[in-house]
Amino acid sequence: MKKKLKLHKKISSFQVIILGFLGVILIGAVLLMLPFATKDGMGATFGDALFTSTSAACVTGLVVQDTGSYWSLFGQGVLLVLIQIGGLGVVTVAAAIVRFSGRKISLMQRSTLQDSISAPTVGGIVRLMNFILKVVFAIELLGVVCMAPYFCGEFGFWGGIGRSVFHSISAFCNAGFDVLGTKQAPFVSLTGQTAQPLINVVIMLLIIVGGLGFLTWEDVKTHRLHLRRYRLQSKLILSVTAVLIVLPAVFLYFYEFTQPQWSDCSTTQKVFASLFQSVTLRTAGFNTVDLASLSEPTKAVMIVWMLIGGAPGSTAGGLKVTTVAVLLMSAFSVVRRRNDVTCFNRRLPEGTVNHAAAILMMYIVLFFVGGVTISCVEGLPLLDCLFETASAIGTVGVTTGITTGLSAASQGILIVLMYLGRVGGLTLIFAATAGPRTFTSRFPKEKVTVG
Repeated sequence: MKKKLKLHKKISSFQVIILGFLGVILIGAVLLMLPFATKDGMGATFGDALFTSTSAACVTGLVVQDTGSYWSLFGQGVLLVLIQIGGLGVVTVAAAIVRFSGRKISLMQRSTLQDSISAPTVGGIVRLMNFILKVVFAIELLGVVCMAPYFCGEFGFWGGIGRSVFHSISAFCNAGFDVLGTKQAPFVSLTGQTAQPLINVVIMLLIIVGGLGFLTWEDVKTHRLHLRRYRLQSKLILSVTAVLIVLPAVFLYFYEFTQPQWSDCSTTQKVFASLFQSVTLRTAGFNTVDLASLSEPTKAVMIVWMLIGGAPGSTAGGLKVTTVAVLLMSAFSVVRRRNDVTCFNRRLPEGTVNHAAAILMMYIVLFFVGGVTISCVEGLPLLDCLFETASAIGTVGVTTGITTGLSAASQGILIVLMYLGRVGGLTLIFAATAGPRTFTSRFPKEKVTVG
C-alpha cells in the first residue's frame, strides 16, 4: 500500500496528462484493428490503426485511409469518440465520469484537471468543468441542427443526421476528419462544398469557437460585451485570433486566388475559400480547395500559421496564440527599451516570456528536423515535407497529399509530432522535469551581448 502511495505521489499532473493521451491512443488503435472496424471486414493494420488513432485523439486530421470509404460505422464511431475525448481532454473526460458516477473528485484530480484545461486556480474547477461540458454539447448540437438540412437533402434523413453529427463534433474539436469520401473519390474533405454558404459558415464558426479556449468562454458568459473586465489572456486570444484570421484571408484572396490555376473559380468561391482556408489554419484540418495546387509562397505562409495554432485550454493545438503574443510583446518592449513586458495595462511575469521562448524553440526544432528527415528519407520536396510536419505538430491535419505515400518511418515521425503537438509544449517540458527543486544558490551574473 505504501509503495503504491509513493508511486502515485511521484507522478505529476503533467505526466498524468501525457500518459492519459497515450493510453487512449493505444486503446483506439486496438479497436480500429478489429475486423468489423473496416468496411472490408479485414480490420486495419497496426500501423494504419495507430496513425489514425493518434490523429483522432490528438484532433489532427491527417489520415492514411479515407475515413468515409475505409472505416465501417463502428470504426467511424470509434474515431468520433477519440475526437471528442481529444477535444475535451483526457483528464476532463475522466473527471466527468468520476463526477457523474457520484464520487467526489479528489484534490489530486482537481489539480490535474486545472493543468489540463489551463485554469488559473484550483478553486471552482469542478464548476468550470460542468460549464465546459454543457457548452461543448450545446454548441455541437447546434452545429448538427444547422447542418442537417443540407446533409439530409444530399444523403437522406439518417445519412444526413449521421454526417451532421460527425462533422459538427469534428469541426468543434478542430479535428478535420470527414466522412464524405467514397472509393471513387477518396480524401475529398469539403472540396465539394466550396461555395456552399451554410456548410462554410457553420464549420468556420464551430472551428473558431472551439479554438478560443474554455476560459475565454467563461469570460464571455460572465462579462458579456464588457471587454475591459475580461482576463488579459482572453483579451489576447480574441484580438490575436481576429488578426490571424483576417491576414491570411486577405493574402489568399488577393494573391493566391489570382493565380492561373484558380481562374475557373467564381468570386463567391474565392471569398469563401479564402476565409475557410484561413480559419482552418486554426488547427482544424478541413479544406475546401485542393491544397496541392497552392503556390509555394502560400504554402510557406500557411506553415507559419499552422505552427501558431489556437488558444491554450481549447480544442486546438499548436504553439498557441498567447505564446506568439507574449513573444511579440517581448520584442516590442526591447525595441522601446523597456524592461517590463506590458499589454492592456498589465505587466507580464518574466517566467511567462521564458516559457514562451522555450515552447517556440521546441516546436521549431521538432518541426524542422522532422521535415528535413522526411524529405531525406522519401526524396520529396522540402517545402511539402515541412508543410506536413507543421500540420502534424500544429495538430492541423491539412496536407498537400503526400501522407498516404509515406513510408512507415516517416509516418512514425508524424505520429510522434501529432502526439507532442496535442499534449502541449509546456506540458511536455514540465513532465520531463518533474520533481522538487532543490537549488539553494545562484551562479554569478555576467552580461552576454546578443543581436
